[in-house]
Amino acid sequence: MKAAMWEIETFDYHTAGEPFRIVPTLPFLIEGSTVQERREYAISGDADKIRKLLVNEPRGHGDMYGGFVVPPNDPGAHFGALFWHREGFSTVCGHGTMALGTWAVRSGLVRAPDDGDTDVVIDIPSGRVTARVSMLEGKVHEVAFRNVPSFVVARDVEAQTTDFGRLRVDLAWSGALYASLPAAAVGLEVTPSNLARVVAAGHQIVAGLERQPASFGPFETGMDGVFGTIFHEPVKAPGAALKQRNVSVFADGQVARSPSGSGTAARVALLSDSGELAEGETLESYSIIDSRFAARVVDRLSGPDGGLVVEVSGRSFPVGEGKFSLDADDELGLGFVLR
Repeated sequence: MKAAMWEIETFDYHTAGEPFRIVPTLPFLIEGSTVQERREYAISGDADKIRKLLVNEPRGHGDMYGGFVVPPNDPGAHFGALFWHREGFSTVCGHGTMALGTWAVRSGLVRAPDDGDTDVVIDIPSGRVTARVSMLEGKVHEVAFRNVPSFVVARDVEAQTTDFGRLRVDLAWSGALYASLPAAAVGLEVTPSNLARVVAAGHQIVAGLERQPASFGPFETGMDGVFGTIFHEPVKAPGAALKQRNVSVFADGQVARSPSGSGTAARVALLSDSGELAEGETLESYSIIDSRFAARVVDRLSGPDGGLVVEVSGRSFPVGEGKFSLDADDELGLGFVLR
């Protein structure tokens, strides 16, 4: 009997409904002196095979997300993270950062008091981020993701689509580039029943932006083009906070179950710029399954790059632990994705 080629231990979490599969240890070291360099090596090496193994069916599914824990860039961070989905390796992941912060405290990797806040500092390909874990009576109560700077890249950019006509979108950077537009612009509401049409619209918008100069990110991240399309709509509910529902379509048709951590940061940048989100105000961001994040601006940066430091808070929970393997005789190999 041949031994398995790999055995990969994972800790599975969800943040506001969005899955995140954590791999604390790989069977090999990904080369590179920074997390960004490790991402570049991972894209074409054995790490990409493990990504496929854990994303693809029968071990995963078409909307799986996860990350490898890697060494940080320097001692200023607790660890680094490489985020991945079914299409490849992303440069930022808000819900994943929140899951990693929760996991780091729950596992004892980062010590936390029974009551109060603890910062888990993580190096990711687009910069250094913080997961602030709030403890209450010895349990993780909430986690807040403090993102890399977010800012508006362009307004009213044209995207020609096949089924939805000529659309106008706003582009914002929040560690990745997002196109944002009202769901009503494509004749839809943000509901699960509209999921197929939302995915189709997201695909066509990204394709329609391919030749737009503004659709190439402001930084050299190794990830050109629009990462995700955010469809948003107002939410009428009691309370003074600004409330919106959104759904993010990214990475060749994946759909965020959460309100999207980095996507929500992009929305805050746009809403702050337009004056719809006043200074000191909180955005309550709801997902397609009605899970919730709260987001606010915690700092405004000066200098040539500038940008807003946005904090997005929510809750993340463990859903299971596993050990995944690939048998050398398995004819399905790294698996498959039907959708």
